This record gives sequence, C-alpha cells and structure tokens, in this order.
Amino acid sequence: MRTLSAPLQAHLEEEATTLCHAWRVTRRTGAVLGFTDHDHDLAFDGTTFRAASGLEASDWETAGGLAASTGEVAGALTSEAITEADVAAGKYDGAKVEAFLVNWADPDQNIRLRIAEIGEVTRSNGIFRAELRGLSHRLDESRGRIYSRRCDARFGDARCGKNAGSDTWRGTGTVVSADVDRMTALGIDAFVPGFFRYGWLRFTSGANAGIKMDVESHRKSGGEVAISFWMPLAVPPAPGDTFDITAGCDKTFETCKVKFENQRNFRGFPHMPGADFAYAYADGETEHDGGPLYE
Repeated sequence: MRTLSAPLQAHLEEEATTLCHAWRVTRRTGAVLGFTDHDHDLAFDGTTFRAASGLEASDWETAGGLAASTGEVAGALTSEAITEADVAAGKYDGAKVEAFLVNWADPDQNIRLRIAEIGEVTRSNGIFRAELRGLSHRLDESRGRIYSRRCDARFGDARCGKNAGSDTWRGTGTVVSADVDRMTALGIDAFVPGFFRYGWLRFTSGANAGIKMDVESHRKSGGEVAISFWMPLAVPPAPGDTFDITAGCDKTFETCKVKFENQRNFRGFPHMPGADFAYAYADGETEHDGGPLYE
C-alpha cells in the first residue's frame, strides 16, 4: 500500500487539482531521460522531465496474483528526446520506466505509481509505441537449459566455444545498393551462399554505424552478394557504407558437426524422441534401454 505525503494528500482532497503524469526512463547503459504530459518542463527527484516529447500513456491493466501487468506509452520521435535511430538500434529495449503522479504547481508533491520495463517497441510515421511490462513478467522467462533437439547456445559464446571473431567465421564488406530490409555488397564473395544465414551484421560506418542486424538470408544473384534482414532498418544504408558480418548457425547437430566441427560442444539433445515416437503404440520391437535412437 502506497502512503501519500501530507501535502499531496491534502491537494487530492481539494475540489480542483493540478495533476499530471511523468515518466523516467533509465536505459541499460545508465542514460536517464524524463518526460511529462504537462505543457511545461518539471524538475523533481534529481531529474528534469521534458514536456516537448509529446509522450502519452494508455490505461494500465493490473491483474491480481503474479500475473504481469501491462500498459503502453506513445510519443513523437524527435531529435531532442527519442530518436528513430535509437529505437531501431534497440537502445530502449529492456529499459526501466518509472511512472509518477505529480502536482505540476508544486512538483515536490509526487508519488511513484509503478515501475515497469519496456518490452516491444514499434515505430511508424514518426511515432513510437512502447509496451510497458510489470516486473512480474520476468517470472514467465525461461531459466536454465532448454530440453530441445536444437542447441540453445549462441554461436561464439562460452558454451559454444568457437571464436566468432576469427576470420574463418567473419567477413567485412561494403554496401553497393540497399533499402531498409535488404542490400547487395562487395567483399564477402569468397563465402558460399547461406554461410551468413542466421548470423548477424554490424554496420561500421554511415548513418547506421554501430547498429547490429540479424541476417535472414545470404545468397548470390547475378554476380552480386545479397543480404536480407529479419527486421527493417529505420534508415537504409548508403552505397559505400562498411560492415562486418558473422557466420550463422541454425542450431542443428548436423550444422555443428559439418560446418563448425564443434559437435563436442553441441548444447542440444539430437537423440530426443520426436512426437511420432512418443505417441506411437508400443510394438515390442524397439529397445528402450536409454541408448541413442539414431547413430
């Protein structure tokens, strides 16, 4: 149960109030931004809350028990507050959001209503919308290993054991032509088609410098190398922009063995019985001794 300060409690009991909402966003890098739906900037709790952002919030849905509460916040993409490039680069993913109720006539009269994390962020026509998730949503996240035929490690991490930065698995190139979700490039012609599928690409120059993209496909067409992304960029790369790109892994045992020669570190369960086996009638012909079903 929240306890209101005496001045704020007295203000709420008045016939007319001067209340507004404010939000403080703390990115994972530690950068702090403040926003308010009031028409003037407010300052309290060591943060300046800007009015120019045009930020608005929807109704907050709260459920009993451990169910995750949800809400939404929307605003204009402006260079002074939240830029489209920052949203596209994922700089607000997982950011902490604190929502306040404030007496704008006396900002020291305020109360923090809730704490949330930014979930899915969408953008279109200069407007962004961010899903706000209550902290209890973390209870729905997977913890520990996943029992699956496919590997649950990420290529190049400690559990995988391969050096993703090696020239064997990494290439550098230059953009020839591009739009927001695909491009053609030079410099990676030596790699076989599909080598970078499921990998990632990071731009090292141009308007998208530092942005990392997941690769959907890698193919050769008409003498050119074509790369497409799973998600579109906010700004298309320009000819001459440079990038580095890392090999992709589809998480299967065959790829781990044939492509990477890393089967000893495979983190999946390739011999796990499938649904057809699990639902089949016992016929007395299959040995269930715990040994591998496939060699």
